[in-house]
Amino acid sequence: MSSWSRRFAWVALPLSLAVTGCASVPLNEGGTLTSYGNLGAPEGKLAKKRLYVDGRHLATVKTVSIVPTAFVPTAAARVKSAADRSLVANALDRALCVALSDKYRMVPAGQPADLKIRSVVTDVLPTNKAMAGIATVVTVGAGFALPDTGPIGVPRLPFGLGGLAVEAEAVDSSGVQRAAMVWARGANAIQDNPRYSEVGDAYGLASKFASDFSRMLITGEKPKMLDVSLPSRHRVKSWFGGKPKYAACEAFGRAPGLAGVVAANYGLPPQWTDKKPKPAAGQ
Repeated sequence: MSSWSRRFAWVALPLSLAVTGCASVPLNEGGTLTSYGNLGAPEGKLAKKRLYVDGRHLATVKTVSIVPTAFVPTAAARVKSAADRSLVANALDRALCVALSDKYRMVPAGQPADLKIRSVVTDVLPTNKAMAGIATVVTVGAGFALPDTGPIGVPRLPFGLGGLAVEAEAVDSSGVQRAAMVWARGANAIQDNPRYSEVGDAYGLASKFASDFSRMLITGEKPKMLDVSLPSRHRVKSWFGGKPKYAACEAFGRAPGLAGVVAANYGLPPQWTDKKPKPAAGQ
């Protein structure tokens, strides 16, 4: 059998399984926004969402603060460890802070700002650690099973996938809602690496929510399905675990960088490489 035939045979079965391999997370109101009346109809395929954005007002904003992400009681009850909840919340807030630094000056929570962002996790679908472990063995083992075929992208086994639901809003200094998003997404067998942690998928999806919400705030428009813009210099530096553009972002820790990528590829828990938050300057 040729290398190409073996490659195709190895990938075909998992790929057929992965077509429907996506966790389902309902798009429900969590009751934490100041208003739901501004939100549009549900939209989206991978991530389901309802949106509102006042682009005209956002164009006048200079400073932004982020209130640390919280969990509604029902979502908190799904995650046994407080440390795991903090891990997901910090990943979300860190990604938001770094992304929003492209346009706004980020200030610590509690200080005056033109815009204040509040995010709340309304649902968590825990990752099945046993299935994630099996999926990791299958994925990593593929590279050793067929060494002459080169790198192979092997879809994850579509079982035990996790998910995340978040709602967030941006309010001005008078408490008026200027943007809001209700968002839900389940991990899928192709795009999300299995990690041996109950919050392995929620951790990765937190950054994806942050990407959607930050793009809406920066552009003042609904986020496009495909973002082809190049990352800013400070984003790249932050991704590698470097010092963020604004000290306020230190409150949410630094990205694990290459160590995190390696850990994700081998299914290791994000807890092993994620860096603990540091107090922002002046706090």
